[in-house]
Amino acid sequence: MSLTLLFAAGPGTSEEYHAPLSEALRAAGLEARIVTEAAPEDVDYILYAPASPLQDFSPYTRTKAVLSLWAGVERIVTNPTLTQPLARMVDPSLTRGMVEYVCGHVLRYHLGMDAHIQAAPGDWRPVEPPLAPERLVGVMGLGALGRACAEALRDSGFAVSGWAANPKEIAGVTCHHGPEGMQSLLQGTEILVTLLPHTQATESILNAGTLATLPRGACLINPGRGALIDDDALLAALENGQIGHATLDVFRTEPLPADHPYWHHPRVTVTPHIAATTRAASASRSLAENIARVEAGLPLLHEVPRVRGY
Repeated sequence: MSLTLLFAAGPGTSEEYHAPLSEALRAAGLEARIVTEAAPEDVDYILYAPASPLQDFSPYTRTKAVLSLWAGVERIVTNPTLTQPLARMVDPSLTRGMVEYVCGHVLRYHLGMDAHIQAAPGDWRPVEPPLAPERLVGVMGLGALGRACAEALRDSGFAVSGWAANPKEIAGVTCHHGPEGMQSLLQGTEILVTLLPHTQATESILNAGTLATLPRGACLINPGRGALIDDDALLAALENGQIGHATLDVFRTEPLPADHPYWHHPRVTVTPHIAATTRAASASRSLAENIARVEAGLPLLHEVPRVRGY
């Protein structure tokens, strides 16, 4: 029997996915039609991104699962009409992209590359950084993306610490948890990477108090969520030198408004939410695998616990 997959995402997304998803479904032994419109009672699965106008899930009584095209699910998980199981996107290519972004910017800060890039012609000023084992890098958030980044930084030789809400163990990474653990992580971090989900508990987790706990001149890389940062507090910390530089990929409002102070600050690098994009080919394989599991009576992969919210 053919399955009906409702593609509920932004304009153009379904066209991008149609061919690779069709191929992945066939490879998984599934017969399915991919549509952008269907009667709710006919829909077996919803493939969802927050740009979709779909906000009321209550008519979709037959739907077996909602599969997010994004790693972040905070914009859907609290929807009171969503009673179907929800799975977040975990995709090897997305993870690889995040690892490359984080490692690239950590190395940039570690080596002091901005000083060379911005140097005036004729300004021959060698910078001798410490070696990687002497550089203290902290990763806030040790889920799939944070763990992968922490492990890659460890494998590059950096002294890596991590923090999560609950205890974690990663070989070669000093792991902290809880409020006291956060204090310890921040006090010993020269380059901080934030990869936490956005929840009530993590809203503005980087604020005047936590930023002041970092060593003076520390650098910040945020490819996680814009709402993790109190923007006013970060701008103040940049102005007074507490934070030496910030590389920001995510923001409370996207696209970042043209008049936002981040665009014009000399110690801020803005990137347009490029750290970990969902790539249609590999994401399609992940979607097909999850659908095949449900059809075989197996548990959904990467199901989001509603109480936790991520």
